[in-house]
Amino acid sequence: MLRSLHIRNVVLIDKLDLEFGQGLSVLTGETGAGKSILLDSLGLVLGNRAENSLIRNGEDKLSVTAIFDNQSSNLLLQKLLSENELEGSDEIILKRTLDRSGKSKIFINDQPISLRLLKEIGMMLVEIHGQYDNQGLLNPINHKAILDAWGQYPDLLHKTALAWNEYNQAKKTRISAESALLKAKEEEENLQHWIKELERINPKQGEEGELSRRRQELMNSEKIIESINYAYQSICSNLDVASAIRHAQSAIDKANRFVDYKYNDIYESLERALIEISDATDRMERASSDITYNTDEQENIDSRLFALKDLARKHGVSIDDLEQTLKEFKHQLATIEQGEDNINLLRKEEQEKRLAFIEIANMLHSARVDMANKLDEQIMTELPPLKMEKAKFLTKIEKSEENEWNESGVDKVNFTVSTNPNSPQGPLGKIASGGELARFMLALKVNLVQSSQVGTMIFDEVDAGIGGATAQAVGERLGKLGSDVQVLVVTHSPQVAAQGRHHFKVEKNTKNDITTTCVTELDNNERREEIARMLAGATISDEARAAANALLAI
Repeated sequence: MLRSLHIRNVVLIDKLDLEFGQGLSVLTGETGAGKSILLDSLGLVLGNRAENSLIRNGEDKLSVTAIFDNQSSNLLLQKLLSENELEGSDEIILKRTLDRSGKSKIFINDQPISLRLLKEIGMMLVEIHGQYDNQGLLNPINHKAILDAWGQYPDLLHKTALAWNEYNQAKKTRISAESALLKAKEEEENLQHWIKELERINPKQGEEGELSRRRQELMNSEKIIESINYAYQSICSNLDVASAIRHAQSAIDKANRFVDYKYNDIYESLERALIEISDATDRMERASSDITYNTDEQENIDSRLFALKDLARKHGVSIDDLEQTLKEFKHQLATIEQGEDNINLLRKEEQEKRLAFIEIANMLHSARVDMANKLDEQIMTELPPLKMEKAKFLTKIEKSEENEWNESGVDKVNFTVSTNPNSPQGPLGKIASGGELARFMLALKVNLVQSSQVGTMIFDEVDAGIGGATAQAVGERLGKLGSDVQVLVVTHSPQVAAQGRHHFKVEKNTKNDITTTCVTELDNNERREEIARMLAGATISDEARAAANALLAI
């Protein structure tokens, strides 16, 4: 619910603070007094287009602040606030400023937000309906969602959306698989060639390192043999290291006899050294004889390394990845060979999901038809009191083409009307005249209000072009609507004005050649005078006051 509106420097308004209550509030005043400025100001803070021509003459900046109750029952609003990490509180404060340069700043509870987000939040807080409104009920795009909200079959809607998503995913999977298979078939000959090429080479992971080490060994075989032979000769030279160690052992053994083998650890160390030296010389002998320089082997290694590098470069991988690349090529080829079988399975699954979606969508269709008939009946009961007893309201439900199916089912929903007997049904906004349209809208809103989560509805001169008993009926319907939701009405009809729980008068004042618009909430006496003025014009007679009293007493 809109609790208050604070306007600064908008056209003829310099400073205006308004408090609003529950139920039906009416705004009246002479033509040109500035009632539209109020709606323009509220529109600004709800996300409408901002133009610096709205800034009051002589001022640099305008600002509009609207304070709403934060409706916990409005689940869509709560979800939107949560998704955008906006802090929750008992109230929602929307503020928008605009300067002469055209720069606009927007805040919700002192947190800056984008214009796009402001529009989304505004649509969840307020519905504005005018005589030529082209949003909401007049837009056929919204009719299905409106019927569904009123119909209250959430399980069917959820199951339909779930079935659609499963069918849609199965369809995407099949299309993707067909595309991949088609692409793979285009490369089938290449795959077969690449597989043969790689199988002929038979690459192994880690092979490059082993080949490089063997190549290094072959290239330096003479130096290796020379170094090993030198080491061997160094040990087995005339010095005879082994003989020297044995002499040392003999000497230690003699010393041990005098000290109760105190130096036995030295003796054992020399024994180990003797064993190690013997083992080292044996290994050097074997190494020297094993190392050979084989020109053919080095050429073979060079040739293989070149072939491996060439294949790695060809397929854009490392030599170590060639073995895995071969496996992948074989898998792709196998996929092609099994591809049609897999596609057939995917097509079967897709068809099963499609039939499941159609089944639940048809159930939803039947539910919509039933609820549409009930809605039509209820709307028709509202039309005679609004002096439209010859009009007919009909919710038209048709199944759409398959390319138009979506998560909400297979239906197209349109609210249609005819205003005269035997005249064809047509779109709501094209068939009805301005006054008729206002009354159709009102009849719809009276019935749809329970399914709407919006806390405030605004009607801008929806009573235009009607009067007398019809205007009385419109006022009564607005009053009825105000018992369920906050309603603000801009009106020129005394019959409508008399139904308000709160009455605001909009008027212009001129002082020192400066004109301003002001708004006053009227008490009972002031309200009677205003309704009498609306009945009689500039000169208010006793008869007009009596008529005003009669309207207020109804």
